[in-house]
Amino acid sequence: MNVLFVASECAPFVKTGGLADVIGAVPKALAPLGVSVKIMMPAYPAVAKMLSQGTVLQKISDLHGGEARLVEVQAEGLDLLLLDAPHLFDRPGNIYLGPDGNDWSDNHLRFGALSLIASRVAIEGVGGWKPDLVHAHDWQAGLIPAYLHQTKKQTPPCILTIHNVAFQGLFDAGVGSVLGLSDALFTPEGTEYHGRLGFLKAGIAFSDMITTVSPTYARELLLPEYGMGLQGLLQARKANLTGILNGIDLDVWNPANDPALVESYTAATLSKKAANRAEIEKRFALSPNPDAPLFCVISRLTTQKGLDLLIETLPGLVGRGGRLAVLGSGEKWIEASFIGAAHQFRGSVGVIIGYDEALSHLLQGGSDAILVPSRFEPCGLTQLYGLRYGTIPVVARTGGLADTIIDANAAALEAECATGIQFAPVTAAALDSAIDRTCDLFKQPDVWDKIVRRAMSHPVGWDRSASAYLDLYKHVESMPEK
Repeated sequence: MNVLFVASECAPFVKTGGLADVIGAVPKALAPLGVSVKIMMPAYPAVAKMLSQGTVLQKISDLHGGEARLVEVQAEGLDLLLLDAPHLFDRPGNIYLGPDGNDWSDNHLRFGALSLIASRVAIEGVGGWKPDLVHAHDWQAGLIPAYLHQTKKQTPPCILTIHNVAFQGLFDAGVGSVLGLSDALFTPEGTEYHGRLGFLKAGIAFSDMITTVSPTYARELLLPEYGMGLQGLLQARKANLTGILNGIDLDVWNPANDPALVESYTAATLSKKAANRAEIEKRFALSPNPDAPLFCVISRLTTQKGLDLLIETLPGLVGRGGRLAVLGSGEKWIEASFIGAAHQFRGSVGVIIGYDEALSHLLQGGSDAILVPSRFEPCGLTQLYGLRYGTIPVVARTGGLADTIIDANAAALEAECATGIQFAPVTAAALDSAIDRTCDLFKQPDVWDKIVRRAMSHPVGWDRSASAYLDLYKHVESMPEK
């Protein structure tokens, strides 16, 4: 089976979040199941250097004001179709945001172009290859189902995966004609969202199936508090909505041979974690304290991630002897608050603003617990990395966090199945209580050791989910044409 993935980012080439990790990992997990995946993505500066090593499959004379090419490149075990359109994608910095921190004003053209060319490949194929199915990811690929819907030609089925419904790709209504979309699609049942054109809404309305990245998030999307205004349309398409849990790349995330660690380790050699902890303490200027856990945060620093709540709980965390290492960037006031906390609680709180992939691995490898207090979380990957590295996840009971972590309550401890700490509701008080529970468990070495070893043995790879995707692909292929 040939499948065309279409996404705006893909690890290890271009990454701003978990979407990239998923796009880089799923095709490798599908390959042993007989699924051949080509990933279409823009040729940003970070991947443009690979263009000379690839094969030009198609030249496009005019793509929203400039020439473009579709170039096939094999790299890192992945088959890439790079959309080389310098007038759209050859820009420094963040792939979505301009130097002023706001969205690029022509993002509708940039990702509309990605969807348009992907739809042409879906219909006509390219370089002698044609997909049996298209798998579009998030709003940046959301127009593909709309383009396929309005064509008079035979088209392959299309699946849309919602990685985070909060990001919808909303633009002025007039851009539809510029993008070549039929006016007939601009209805409340189609692409129109409160007078604007919605890329993600288009994908939900016209795809054959809709998936999201955890079963709980699939149910949450039907509720007003989580659906971000799209819950009505998702309710209408409920029969075609399913949740398939994300996994992680077990080769990239492996404490037994991770080059980013000072010392690698396994569940049988947990004492080696201490060397990584010492390096974190050095990098974040934290004072050692073997009697309380070292917590970490690896995240966008936003209210969605609940990190404003963590700021409120810092006096309690520090008062219990805990230390905290924070790596991330985001809302400026949250960044400033953590920087201020690092000065106020010198030696107990350390902060590095920005993102560093190797440092994120070190934090997983040396911390005792990772805090994920998200107000909503479609799946989350950091808690899965935490399980893999024996860094106990302390998570809000929402979305994929609820699906992946078994709370260390009395019953779970008795049954010896606990892998972390869950809390609800998502408030500062509940988070403070969860931190308190974590500190209490840490003071019971035998109990803590069992939780750590159990976490490390918990399945977090892509095997089960890849099989679920294959079953879905077969189901969609067998659906009657609309």
